[in-house]
Amino acid sequence: MQLDKFSDYALRILITLAVRAPDRVATSEIAALFRISENHLSKIATQLAREGFVRSERGRNGGLTLRQPAETISIGAVLRALKREAPVAECFGGNKTCLILPVCGLRGPLAEAQEAFFATLDSFSVADVMGQQNDLTALLGNEASEIDVIP
Repeated sequence: MQLDKFSDYALRILITLAVRAPDRVATSEIAALFRISENHLSKIATQLAREGFVRSERGRNGGLTLRQPAETISIGAVLRALKREAPVAECFGGNKTCLILPVCGLRGPLAEAQEAFFATLDSFSVADVMGQQNDLTALLGNEASEIDVIP
């Protein structure tokens, strides 16, 4: 399986918020750090808020914060929430026109593989994937604006 940009950027948002916790971080600041469109990142942040992973506060002192500790946010749960509408193959979605669909033996193994992918990621939290936290703090912490960050 391959993560799409939406999921990849969502995980980057969560990791950034974990590094900066408990501070609020503006979507515009995260977009600048990763050189990602602020408009696109705002859509992702909205989805993360809708799914209950982040808290979004508007206004001059607004920004994003994690809704719960990074140790309790499962990567598998995040990706399931973001990708539940994305079929693993065309025949899992609305397109049921495949000629072999009525007798296809591929759907079962693909569904099983997708669940195994998520199940593996269920055992990792946002805190688990933060790697070298000191290095992350240097790249994503408050002083990050002074560093030339390359995605």
